Order: sequence, then C-alpha cells, then structure tokens
Amino acid sequence: MKKNRLVSRLIQMCVVLIGISFLTFLLTYLAPGDPATAMYDSLGITPSPEMLEQARQSMGLDKPFLQQYVDWIGGIFHGDFGTSFSKSAPVLDLLMKRLPATFRLALFSLGLMLIISVPLGILSAVRQDGIADYIVRFLSFLGISLPGFLIGLILLYVFALKLGLVKVASSSVGMEQMLLPGITLAIAMASKYSRQVRTAVLEELHQDYVTGARARGMNQWEILFRQVLPNAMLPLVTMLGLSFGSLLGGTSVVEIIFSYPGLGILAVGAVKARDYPLIQGFVLWIALIYMVVNLLVDISYHYIDPRIREGED
Repeated sequence: MKKNRLVSRLIQMCVVLIGISFLTFLLTYLAPGDPATAMYDSLGITPSPEMLEQARQSMGLDKPFLQQYVDWIGGIFHGDFGTSFSKSAPVLDLLMKRLPATFRLALFSLGLMLIISVPLGILSAVRQDGIADYIVRFLSFLGISLPGFLIGLILLYVFALKLGLVKVASSSVGMEQMLLPGITLAIAMASKYSRQVRTAVLEELHQDYVTGARARGMNQWEILFRQVLPNAMLPLVTMLGLSFGSLLGGTSVVEIIFSYPGLGILAVGAVKARDYPLIQGFVLWIALIYMVVNLLVDISYHYIDPRIREGED
C-alpha cells in the first residue's frame, strides 16, 4: 500500500471515529433514564434529591450537550475515556483488563474454525454433488440454522453437567474455560466459512488456468494446493478479518452462557446499569477495532495478491 493511500485511510478513520463518537454520545444523551439514579440503584442506595443533584454535577450531566461532548472527546484525545458510573473505575482500564481474555478466545475460536472449515470446504468442492459434498452441506446448513446460544447450552449441558469434563463457571481464564465457548463460536463460523470455501474453490476449479495445468500433466492435488487454494483464499481474508474484529468486540451471548469474563459481558452489564461512559467507550472501541482490522486486511492484500502490487506500481 502506497504511503499517500495509507495516510488517506488514516484520515478517513479519524473522521469516521469522530462521527461514531458523536452519534453514540447523542444516543446515550437522548436515552431515557437518569445515570445518577441508576448508579445509586446499582449500589442499593435510595438517594435524596440533594444526593442526585450532587451526583449529576460530579458526572458533568448539568452541562449543555455540546459542552459534555467536547469535554468527553477532549479527554479521549488524552487517553481518558471517562469514569464508569457503575464500577467507579476508568473506562479504558476496564476495557483493557477484559481485552486479553477476549483476544485469547477470539484466536482460539478462529483457529478451530479454520481447522474445521477449510478441509471440509475443500472436500465438498472436490467431491461436488457426491456423498461427502451432501454431508458437508447438510452439516453447514444445520450449523447456520442453530442459534449460537442453543449450541452453547447443549455443550454446557453435555460436557459440564452430565459428563463433568469442564467446570460450569470459573473465575480463571485458561484453556479449560475457553474450550466450550471457543467450540460454540467455531461451529457457527465454520458452518458459514465451509460454504464460502466450497464456493471459492469451485469457482477457481472452472478457470482456464486449471484446464491448462491439467493439459500440462499436473496432478489434481498439485493443482489444488499450488494454484487453486492461494487464489481461492484471497476473498476469504476479508471475511476472516471481519470475524476477528467481531470477536474482539465481544460475543455477549456466549460469554454470558459460560460466564466468560470478556468484553461482551462487560458491555451487557454497562447497558443494564445505564453506564453511559462505559457504553460510549465500548462502542468507540469496537469501531476502532473494525477499522484497524480492515486496514490490516487491505495491507495484507498488497502482499498476498501480486496483481494489486502491479496495479499500484
């Protein structure tokens, strides 16, 4: 990627982030409810009118809307995302504390997904309209149809409650705690990716260069792994990047089912408590993740696909 194009993308990211921050702040400002009242409710305290007024002043809620937004966005530029109403802690610290657990779960589930979906997708494409193809397509259709929370509950019931192989809930975050939520996420993603891999491989198998390779005497597996797969995987890189960004944003339902201490369960708690600074920081964090991942995917295309490098030269 050329330097001027990279600078242009970075400028676009800043503009989009400012727009998202404004819309997020506006929506939380217009949302019903009083953050000061919600804060005392979370603490189990019945506040007096004087206590509510003092809390609103300390939160800056007594200022005009634009002044509140300018103060908040100004703090973000200095690394201050505000203070959580419900947890009385800096928002950035709360997000960064939950990030490692979510990051490990995202990598683990993506790895499982690739191990499952890529071989199945290739097998389905190579054995098109055969028994293996029908079985893979049926399993992928079943995986797409079943909601993630149902898959998670089934796994939890079988492996935790019935077989006792894993704990139902744990305060630590290790491989045992990541196993079931990772499998739940991987099943849902693998069902989609196996179909995408099948479609991409089939499209490449009907290209002229494959016919030419067969005419030159190359065997099927050499054509598949040396020529077809590199071209077929290129469209899937974007999907992989978006899935990784989505996982880093937190998977609330799965995290709640398995009591996994990630970003998703933190966001759900913030919504319940009307914790506006935490909600705003979380939304801005997700937007930043998606844009950074998209930028990295675009940069990776420059190195993966020679045609893009030739077009930029």
